[in-house]
Amino acid sequence: MTPTQIHLIALAVIACLVAAPFVLNPFSITLLNYIGVYSLAAIGLALLTGVGGIVSFGQAAFVGVAAYSTAWVTALNGHSPWLGLLLAVVLTCSIAAMLGFVTLRLQGHFLSLSTVAWGLAIAFLFGNIQGLGEHNGISGIPPISIGPIALVESWQIYFLIWAIVGAMLLLCYNLLDSRLGRAMRALRGGNTLVESLGISAFQIKLITFVIAAFLGALSGWLFAHLGRFVSPGPFDASMGIEYLMMAMVGGAGSVLGGVVGAAIVTLLKNSVQDYLPLIVKGGSGQLEIVVFSALFILFLQRARQGIVPFFAGFLPDMKMSRPEPAKPLPRREQPAPGTPLLKVSGAQRRFGGLVAVNNVSFEVRSGEILGLIGPNGAGKTTMFNLLTGALRVNAGEIKFGGRSITHEAQFRIARSGISRTFQHVKLRPRMSLLDNVLLGTYARTSSGLFAGAMRLNQAEEASARYEALQQLERVGLGDKPFELAGNLPLGNQRVLEIARALAADPTLLVLDEPAAGLRRQEKQKLAELLRSLRADHLTILLVEHDMEFVMSLVDRIVVLDFGSKLCEGGPAAIRSDARVQEAYLGGVA
Repeated sequence: MTPTQIHLIALAVIACLVAAPFVLNPFSITLLNYIGVYSLAAIGLALLTGVGGIVSFGQAAFVGVAAYSTAWVTALNGHSPWLGLLLAVVLTCSIAAMLGFVTLRLQGHFLSLSTVAWGLAIAFLFGNIQGLGEHNGISGIPPISIGPIALVESWQIYFLIWAIVGAMLLLCYNLLDSRLGRAMRALRGGNTLVESLGISAFQIKLITFVIAAFLGALSGWLFAHLGRFVSPGPFDASMGIEYLMMAMVGGAGSVLGGVVGAAIVTLLKNSVQDYLPLIVKGGSGQLEIVVFSALFILFLQRARQGIVPFFAGFLPDMKMSRPEPAKPLPRREQPAPGTPLLKVSGAQRRFGGLVAVNNVSFEVRSGEILGLIGPNGAGKTTMFNLLTGALRVNAGEIKFGGRSITHEAQFRIARSGISRTFQHVKLRPRMSLLDNVLLGTYARTSSGLFAGAMRLNQAEEASARYEALQQLERVGLGDKPFELAGNLPLGNQRVLEIARALAADPTLLVLDEPAAGLRRQEKQKLAELLRSLRADHLTILLVEHDMEFVMSLVDRIVVLDFGSKLCEGGPAAIRSDARVQEAYLGGVA
């Protein structure tokens, strides 16, 4: 599918939406209005939960904060709905920022449970503040006016609602295709992956959280002025679950899925309420929940990724154009060959009573390949994680480029010039090879939220894309930049991780068992690649247990055994060392 075909489909959908008020009855228009209002909240959850992997049950609370804010400004104080919009957005986003700052450091189900807790608390406040009408709510909310035109009729506010929905969809798609959007999409890979790319995982989570709240604020503002009345009921925990259901049904990883999910859930609820009483005489209220839940389970069984991804799988792939040459991204000044680059002094790491790394010292010099080897359980990966900031040392010091990084955050260490790969490959399988490598350019670029959403970042994006393509070609994957990373065999996935690390323009490349699981021919190609990187004066620290692979490649070797440094030297000296043969090879022949 070409971009032109996609634009034609989008124009056809817009034409249908514009024509709808002229051909549908008032009730159907009102139903479409509520679908649009709910869509905004669901789009926010599609970003937060589907893209960012943060499951939130509190979106309805943010919608409620905005709705009550504009109701207080307009109905109780007689000001303009546009002033109500300003207060709704500012108050909602401020509350979201404070809640996010407190709760987003939690992990897994603890984070989700915290959203339930503050969602319930906020909804409880709506019904217990006297100035907000308590459980009676606030009535008499005026309609939104554009100049002298008051949007009283449902068909009048219809155009405003769907114009806002369309604008938010466009801005969200622009954002997801930007530097910040790629960081948001990387969140599902875990904090360790994100931080290794020079990205502050907490900062990206907080931004995503506030964006979702902003979309909820727009939804709440429109909701209040559409119904002209607010009360606590539409903003309780059950509505929070319903918003999440909308995002999941439509496709949690798709912002368009927020609109589709809102439409399906709203229409299904309306249909069940209309037709169930015709089938069940009396007492159908409780059965509505049962029928609706059963239909939801059926959807999940048939389209677990959501409706939009399900149908998108039947469409032909979109034809993308290869990035054109562009202005290069800024590069680091590499240190002179032979100068000390990384120095580890007396590093120690304990896990309870287990000493995984015990008083280890060594240094890495610029322009060399240093091998860090040892038998399984020797502490190689733990040492690796200490160097990159994924773990903290309990004692000792680590210096990089003459500066102590012992207590630096992982993302700051990555930004200082240390790039890494992982023992167990960490890629975003549903992102293309190009987008995976683009993640590595994050610290070399600077465009933010506004520039990404408004597409003011195109010059920087062109440079980053061209850089990513160059790194793909450098490692031999330049012929298929738009292939999904999850479709690659293991060997190519490991090479793709190296390309992503190279895109960060590192001073030190640290590879954690890059040859693990590779066939002999794949190992030979990997060795050729690493030699070419050394020829380009890149410094490499290689953590590996494959002796044959290491001996033919590295300049020096450090051997670990039971967390302690056993010996250090050139490949020939290490191969003939009796202690190494005993510890690593199983004894002297």
